[in-house]
Amino acid sequence: MDQKRILTIQDISCVGQCSLTVALPILSAMGIETAVLPSAVLSTHTGGFKGYTFRDLTEDLPAIKEHWKKEGIKFGAVYTGYVTAKQLQYILDIFNEVTTEDAKLIVDPVMGDHGKLYAGFDQDFVESMKNFCAKADVILPNITECAFMLGEEFHVTGHTMEYVEHVIAGLRKIGAKNIVMTGVEMKEGEQGVAIYNAETDKISICSRPRIPGVYHGTGDIFSSTFSGAYFLGKSLEESARIAVDYTVAAIKTTEGDSDHWYGVRFEKALPELIKMIQ
Repeated sequence: MDQKRILTIQDISCVGQCSLTVALPILSAMGIETAVLPSAVLSTHTGGFKGYTFRDLTEDLPAIKEHWKKEGIKFGAVYTGYVTAKQLQYILDIFNEVTTEDAKLIVDPVMGDHGKLYAGFDQDFVESMKNFCAKADVILPNITECAFMLGEEFHVTGHTMEYVEHVIAGLRKIGAKNIVMTGVEMKEGEQGVAIYNAETDKISICSRPRIPGVYHGTGDIFSSTFSGAYFLGKSLEESARIAVDYTVAAIKTTEGDSDHWYGVRFEKALPELIKMIQ
């Protein structure tokens, strides 16, 4: 995989430690030249803030792609986060026209959590995202997003291996290749990820002790870290393990601080991430 430059496409939530304000510093700390393409600009993220502003940047995407083509700019990977349904074809055009021959498409199908869709998303978006995920080399859905894409009931905890295998099989039926499913709780008091490696046709689990509480932005932290590690040539399983460990380290910087409810202080844990990568 070309390691010169990665492109991440997702929103800028100006305040709230998520999306591009998480992805850019994490990928940069990992030593990766990171280009960004904002899908929208929000004054804050949507998880708990009220009256936030939102500006859709869909119409800018084609012109940006054409400028990159004229400049001969290429990307070794594209990693997507929060995007809208009408942007998905534009993103595929970008991936097909301004990436290297061996570039990877890594998709975090951001649309919901805790059994509910985020504000602004509906079943039509779910269907569009299912088709988009079929084009990806790796998808990074949480348990809620898996349930919506499969049209099934959301299971909060008690995820048996049988259930994990069922969900993985369902995602493969819609065209998904490599899968890293987050929010998996195989044992009481633990939480982690289920990893399906299409090359080996095997599922593995990576879990850590669960830290009580709700921490906004941890999905973006995980996905950004995974994408960076995978881009640097780490295996699917090793990339997931690094992402799990860094996410835990980031949560611990904020654990117990009720005033910092809107995100986690991942910046303070960046030195640990650099050590993990090295």
